[in-house]
Amino acid sequence: MENFIYSPEFSSILQIIAIDIVLGGDNAIVIALACKNLPEKQRKLGIFYGALGAIILRVLMVFFATYLLAIYGLKILGGLLLLWIGVKLCTDSHEINLNIKPKDRLFSAVKTIIIADFVMSFDNSLAIAAAADGNIYIVIFGLLLSVPIIIWGSKIILKLIDKYPQIIYLGGFLLGWIGGEMIQTDLVTTEYYGEISLLPLFGALFVWIASIFYKIFKKNHNKN
Repeated sequence: MENFIYSPEFSSILQIIAIDIVLGGDNAIVIALACKNLPEKQRKLGIFYGALGAIILRVLMVFFATYLLAIYGLKILGGLLLLWIGVKLCTDSHEINLNIKPKDRLFSAVKTIIIADFVMSFDNSLAIAAAADGNIYIVIFGLLLSVPIIIWGSKIILKLIDKYPQIIYLGGFLLGWIGGEMIQTDLVTTEYYGEISLLPLFGALFVWIASIFYKIFKKNHNKN
């Protein structure tokens, strides 16, 4: 037992647990924001399908992320997409459109979750693969561990959003930060512009400011 504690495998497992807690939280926030306007019954389905999509994408990305990240400009596109998703999730109205069927709202929420998870899975999967150091069993352990973290995390965040709607902006801020980080670490950015350390902050502020201005514009437009 003592030998295992000091082994590289045990160190990898601890790293995987830490990565899952941090990165699983990102997925949980996306799921919670996307499902916030769904009826209670559909929230459970949204969380289930969203978590399932996140896990499947992580499995695929563990094997392909290294190759995809070598494509110039791909992380810039992914980062811009995350900025758009952050604004979209922050500005979605809490009012339910009666002309939209519940099934369509569920599909729209799951679609948003899958797109965001796909973008975020690049770096997430690389982190898991690096921590596992080629050990497929540790990779599987990390993927299985992320399931309860994502599901329980999204349920907790949804309850907090219901009680404190302002939390939505914190979620959008985080997505903007991640989007800025992706743009910052793209091959095009690092090769031609070096490390622009403020890009994550700019991304977060962009989502926050754009969301506020959009809501002000929409409110004034509805008055007219």
